[in-house]
Amino acid sequence: MFQRLKKLFQADRGEPIVIVSGLPRSGTSMMMKMLEAGGLAIMSDAEREADVDNPKGYFEYERIKDLEKETDKSYVQEGRGKALKVISFLIKDLPDDNDYRVIFMRRDLTEVLLSQGKMIDRRGSTDTSASDEAMKEAYRNDIVRTRLLCRKSPNMELIEIHYSESIENPAETARKVDAFLGGRLDRAAMLAAVDKSLYRNKAPG
Repeated sequence: MFQRLKKLFQADRGEPIVIVSGLPRSGTSMMMKMLEAGGLAIMSDAEREADVDNPKGYFEYERIKDLEKETDKSYVQEGRGKALKVISFLIKDLPDDNDYRVIFMRRDLTEVLLSQGKMIDRRGSTDTSASDEAMKEAYRNDIVRTRLLCRKSPNMELIEIHYSESIENPAETARKVDAFLGGRLDRAAMLAAVDKSLYRNKAPG
């Protein structure tokens, strides 16, 4: 009975929005590329163009970056049945009138910081306000908060995907993600979208 009511409740709110989330530089753009290749429409304005840090593109929707400050979030409904990239810190600010399937990208924090550091250097920034250990602790806390929120929220389902495993075994990642989203994606195309040469910042050892 509960499952039937839940399905009716979900149907009333349209198709779920597929949220691709994670820390910055954790593989979210790669996952968006996989989903697009697999046949899932994406919600992106293409305002941020591909560059040396993300040669395949960012797949971002610029307005979502202001999600924490906005009061009118009705535009998020445009993502129903599509994939939308949202950093982990903003998951808490998604409106409750949608159902979400969250693909949460995980990556070794040393690699995250290495990748971020190179990006900052290329852009000429001199931000050294926090140590690596302080940043890692902040990121760990953000991961814990996001996981708990997704598991507690009745309108969210969560799958965690590790970036390094996706690079080493993209076929398995494609299988897991496709199964999570209902088994309608082109797994072979998803697999072909993974470019192993872009795994450029590896943790020592």
